[in-house]
Amino acid sequence: MVFEGIPRDAVRFYDELEQDNSKEFWGRQEQRYAVSVREPLTLLVEALAGEFGEPHVYRPQRDLRFSHDKRPYKDHQGAVVRVADGMGWYVELGAGGLTTAGGVFRPAPDQVERLRRGVDDDHTGERLRGIVEALAADGFDIGGEQLRTRPRGVAEDHPRLDLMRHKSLTARHRHGEPVWLCSVTTLDRVRADWRAMAPLVAWLTEHVGPSTAASRGRR
Repeated sequence: MVFEGIPRDAVRFYDELEQDNSKEFWGRQEQRYAVSVREPLTLLVEALAGEFGEPHVYRPQRDLRFSHDKRPYKDHQGAVVRVADGMGWYVELGAGGLTTAGGVFRPAPDQVERLRRGVDDDHTGERLRGIVEALAADGFDIGGEQLRTRPRGVAEDHPRLDLMRHKSLTARHRHGEPVWLCSVTTLDRVRADWRAMAPLVAWLTEHVGPSTAASRGRR
């Protein structure tokens, strides 16, 4: 099978799941989820694997072990191509439509330390600033978890203080539900977004890399 688009029913499915996030709803709609959501998203990321790497499609169930929120299912379907722990390219379907992203999402403490070291260096830090500014100019939202003030020991007048605050760093493009969603154009748009984010992912791969801590679980 080849990717031909994402049915609009995928967005409707998550609209309805937001209203009834129950095992009973899922039991009635599981085949619909498989056909409208999981299968097309899997075909999409498999079509991108030759250029970006082996994808992983997340499971739909939420991990409830340490959560007070006991809703059994995620309100979106995500897939990722990892280049290191918590780092790579991402695509998501949900009630808000299609979203693409790239960067470092859930870094370990040693990765955060290397991220800030790379930002602090005038050469590598300015290169990252240029990458981030170019993505913002192209319409990507620059985000990630940030400190409210600044890391300990960092001067108030640091030339890249905005980047030094980041504990994670992402670029995101929220497409919503465009007219091309149910066509093969979706593949072209996701590929173009991931290519645009490639310099950010490359910088993170070079200057942050994988965590040296014990291997972390994947969901």
